[in-house]
Amino acid sequence: MSDITLSSAVRRNLLSLQDTASMMGKTQQRLATGKKVNSALDNPTNFFTAASLNARGNDLGRLLDSVSNAVQTLEAADNGVKAITKLVASAQATARQAIQSPKGDILTAGVKGSISGTATTNTIADGETLVFTVDGGANQTVTFGAGTHTTLNDVANQINASTTGIVASTDANGYLKIVSENTGEDISIANGTANATDVAMTAGNSSNEVVEVRAPSPTRTNFEREYNDLLKQIDDLTKDASFNGNNFLDGDNLKVIFNESGQSFLEIKGADISSSGLGLMPEATGNFQDNTKISTTLKNLDTAMYSLRSQASTFGSNLSTVETRKNFTTNMINTLETGAANLTLADINEEGANMLALQTRQQLSTTALSMASQADQSVLSLF
Repeated sequence: MSDITLSSAVRRNLLSLQDTASMMGKTQQRLATGKKVNSALDNPTNFFTAASLNARGNDLGRLLDSVSNAVQTLEAADNGVKAITKLVASAQATARQAIQSPKGDILTAGVKGSISGTATTNTIADGETLVFTVDGGANQTVTFGAGTHTTLNDVANQINASTTGIVASTDANGYLKIVSENTGEDISIANGTANATDVAMTAGNSSNEVVEVRAPSPTRTNFEREYNDLLKQIDDLTKDASFNGNNFLDGDNLKVIFNESGQSFLEIKGADISSSGLGLMPEATGNFQDNTKISTTLKNLDTAMYSLRSQASTFGSNLSTVETRKNFTTNMINTLETGAANLTLADINEEGANMLALQTRQQLSTTALSMASQADQSVLSLF
């Protein structure tokens, strides 16, 4: 207060006490917060630099969550590929067992001059043709119109109506059979706009073929059913290999961003790992009765296995990249936070020592102030 007059000694001691109290306040704040820079007033350069470093660290921390999700999505896809690989291997074993199993009993034995089909259905379309010759004679073309190829019996009727020297029929089991009218005459079937395979026959001359029509083998029928069940399991597993709404095995893609500007990223592309995506189709009834068709299925399974191994390698490479970036981002966040801390954090040991020194200084200043005031008080002894 300006109305109060203090001696120079008292004023000096009072200022010293005020300075000490101010420094004690700062030291107490540093001890309480653990920071030597709590606002821009303490050190503008360090305060704003640390704020920038912490802000970038927070941005990377938010990106780190999406990177972690990408890692889990890739792991889910990798687990799915491994499981599907085992199912494809099981399908291979099933097909091999089928081809090694005995065929069904012979129903119709082949004779010279006859051709027999091996299936009870056909895939001929309207307007398509087949070409026949009997004993080297002229070509005889059979044209199939609407209603003439609905069943194999319709096909047989159309062949009989359009040719001479040929008798077409279906046996008791529904298989198409073509026989020459005169014993010993060869029958040749050629592809027109239709294929002989559309009626489960082989183009060529009957005299070069051994014709056998067999009853379905129950064992092979069971293997065929098991094979189709395995394909269904592959499709179900493909659908179940998703994580957080993303399924790399069902063709989903995912863009993983690694930095706050979005310029550093990895585009992970999914693939169709379903049975159809692998080139595997359910077997039609009776396919496993034919060794040629089983061999084709085994080739398709081999191709599917190669595709799975290639896709597993791709997912593994992507997973390695994402995990590397995840570790880098984690270390980068730690570096940024450490840098910010170096600019703002207080040395607690040093601040503790400062507080002890300030407390001692405060006590000494108080004692000095008391001694200075005693000099003024000595004047009272004169009265």
